[in-house]
Amino acid sequence: MTISRRQLLLTTPALLSACAAMPPTPPAGLAAGEQRAWELEGQRFWIWLPREYSQRTEAWPLVVFLHGSGERGTDLEKVKVHGPPKLVAAGAAWPAILVSPQLEDGLRWDPERLHRLLGALKARLNIDAQRCTGTGLSLGGFGVWHWATAYPRDLAAIAPVCGFGDPAKVAAMRSVPVRAYHGDQDQAVPLAPHVACVEALRAAGGKASLTIYPGVGHDSWTPAYNDPELLPWLLSQRQT
Repeated sequence: MTISRRQLLLTTPALLSACAAMPPTPPAGLAAGEQRAWELEGQRFWIWLPREYSQRTEAWPLVVFLHGSGERGTDLEKVKVHGPPKLVAAGAAWPAILVSPQLEDGLRWDPERLHRLLGALKARLNIDAQRCTGTGLSLGGFGVWHWATAYPRDLAAIAPVCGFGDPAKVAAMRSVPVRAYHGDQDQAVPLAPHVACVEALRAAGGKASLTIYPGVGHDSWTPAYNDPELLPWLLSQRQT
């Protein structure tokens, strides 16, 4: 049977539409519903794909978690000792893609490197570019503040825990909402600079809240990541 050029033109859009509607397949080495090690842009990290990743076509929100100074090195298991990757390892089913990179010994979180990683993730995964958020503790708290300041279009919101940014620069990220946490007895990372950072962002027209835990030292990440409102808040944020 001969197919005319007109018939081919009429059927091609339908075929393309059917292909576009197919749910994505996880890249090689990854599996939906499992937290696995992966590497992109020379960066090693844990990645969790929601269990329904291969069952729906809608793009997924992304949460990037930045660990503290004690988890640096080459043993990726250390990244699971606190925060979201710990919760997922314990059985929590996050309704978002979760990426938890690891820093090498002696390094600090570099906004340029995080920006490149985000771009590589977007190119390979079914990510909603308007719903990418960041959170981190201690050194990672500093990391998300500085990332949002340097690349405010990367992130829809951040949730820094016991880490602060530069009050003189946060006006650049006034479009990025902040939900911050800190203990008032923190001797490792003082509370006052975090307060100053939040106030500077508000003064610049941004939206920011700071939850202060009375009597808590440098472990505000335990109550922060057990806050039942944190994950829903992150997932509700969208760039405008």
